[in-house]
Amino acid sequence: MDSPLTSDVGPVGAPAGPGAPPAGPGHPAPGGEGPGDAPGGAAGLESALAAVQGAAESALRAAAGVAGQLRKVRSAAVNGQVRELRRSLEAAAAQAASLAAAAADLRSRYEFDEAAHLASGGYAKELLAVAAERGVAMFEEDERLLCYPSIVRLIPGDAAVEVDRRRERRLRPSVLVGLLAARQARPPAFRPEPFLESLAEGYDLVVARSGKKAGAVARLTDIWSVLTLLPGQGREYTKPEFARDLYLLDQKHARRTKDGRELRWHASSGVRGAGVLTTVARTGQQQVYWGVSFTREEP
Repeated sequence: MDSPLTSDVGPVGAPAGPGAPPAGPGHPAPGGEGPGDAPGGAAGLESALAAVQGAAESALRAAAGVAGQLRKVRSAAVNGQVRELRRSLEAAAAQAASLAAAAADLRSRYEFDEAAHLASGGYAKELLAVAAERGVAMFEEDERLLCYPSIVRLIPGDAAVEVDRRRERRLRPSVLVGLLAARQARPPAFRPEPFLESLAEGYDLVVARSGKKAGAVARLTDIWSVLTLLPGQGREYTKPEFARDLYLLDQKHARRTKDGRELRWHASSGVRGAGVLTTVARTGQQQVYWGVSFTREEP
């Protein structure tokens, strides 16, 4: 068949069609309800950060009050208004006590174990929930979160994530989903021609190794294995990344190699069986790939 098979599995979030506006980072009201609550009623990172945000705003108001009283103290001292000076000194001391209490409360607000949250799967569930609420398609595959065209990997030990291999420390779910949505609005940096040539080279090695005839169908997972033969390459270039690049190649409609062969896509009869690669399409639908062949047009 000439095009990859698209499964009938719907998007995890509502489809983010071409006319849908990208979701912004968002700043939920402190203490407000929303996707920051982890499944099962347990507080998630979003609500924990919202609580700290609210306490920080209270502390800032107290700090502004201290600063205001200190300005009055300075003015009274400059002008010799000793009566006003005594009143302002008392008020400044009281405001400073309020600020100290607000700062202590602020410190006690954040006791969240983000490393455990990332490691347990709770953070991934939060991201999926926020993405679904924002209409940003995202789903989990092979220990990664796929959100076209990005691939997100959680790094619990460093309290960070990787987005397309770039370390990202802005972990608030609403913010991270906003960043991913913004990336969807930009065209992906992908060069189809070099990838097509690499795919053809991997295909040739698989066909030769299996003793098949030229033009036979080869599984894409076998081609990925060939392309990642060197030690560590499987970690450097993962199956989700390979599946994403296959989809980007398909969208570019690049089919013909430099030696004149034509790429053809082939679907497995059992799309959920072994050897199927899954990614997320621009529309939010899951896209699956199984096999390819490279053939020459008959004269």
